[in-house]
Amino acid sequence: MAELKFDRWRLPFEEALHAHNLASLQPSGLYEPIDYFMNLGGKRLRPVVCLAAAEQCGAPLNQAMGAALAIEWFHNFSLVHDDIMDKAPLRRGQPTLHERNGLAAGVLCGDRMLVQAYMFLSKSPESALPNLLNRFNQTAAEVCDGQQMDMDFEQRSRVSPKEYIEMIRLKTAVLLGFALEAGALCAGWSTQQAEPLYRFGEQLGIAFQIKDDWLDAFGDAKQTGKQAGGDVLARKKTWLWIQAQQQAGERLAEFDALADAERVKRSLDLFRELDLPARSMELALHHKKNALDSLAGLPQGTGKTQFFQEFASYLLGREH
Repeated sequence: MAELKFDRWRLPFEEALHAHNLASLQPSGLYEPIDYFMNLGGKRLRPVVCLAAAEQCGAPLNQAMGAALAIEWFHNFSLVHDDIMDKAPLRRGQPTLHERNGLAAGVLCGDRMLVQAYMFLSKSPESALPNLLNRFNQTAAEVCDGQQMDMDFEQRSRVSPKEYIEMIRLKTAVLLGFALEAGALCAGWSTQQAEPLYRFGEQLGIAFQIKDDWLDAFGDAKQTGKQAGGDVLARKKTWLWIQAQQQAGERLAEFDALADAERVKRSLDLFRELDLPARSMELALHHKKNALDSLAGLPQGTGKTQFFQEFASYLLGREH
């Protein structure tokens, strides 16, 4: 799916995002780093599908703009704090907020970004607000659960594939699911009517993260904006690592004593030897199919689903 096809939703969203930036506020030590991070770019996938879902469900996209802004601010808050926990030096090819402005700034800026997300969510249609707040709170709690699971995995010697899928469902997929659900709720749908869109986003979010892990290992660092093999370097228990441990655990363990660059190279070579790049993409396509199947549960008379089908294909075909 060409980036140009996102413009119908992305351009109005970008306009609203920039119109509501915090750059002019004081103290500048808090708001300048936030403005820096929010302007690093990104694909804006979550707010785009929120606005698109609202239109598919019969509402003008502006009716869901508050929710879309809230979702993007929450997502970026989570990235700021994730980068601190992961000790990541780069985000989208640029220094992470804590790397640029210090650890304390990273913590406080992230907190303020979370507050801003709630402020934007409160601008949603009044009739939808109770359901939106309830679902947003549940989603935010699940994202935190997933992040803790991810950190716990780093301290464990073994993690099962099932545990990994549950972790990425919580850490990544539920927010994409909520983005679609929120668009429907803003259009006046009930939570029951919106559930198929949530399930679509949840399953697609799992596929998205599996592809993201693939890109971390085998993608072009110039396109991804991340360190090549960063997950291996950080000893992340990705699906690739878990499968390698199950099939060649002794060999994988031998790499631990190597220097970082050599450990990354050997690990990625082992992944390829075990045919894990292809197998991981098969798993991603399985979850994509689950996502598309969920669209059959939408209420009769719902608008065309072509956008969601193309969106799913885009996420699995992307190179960054």
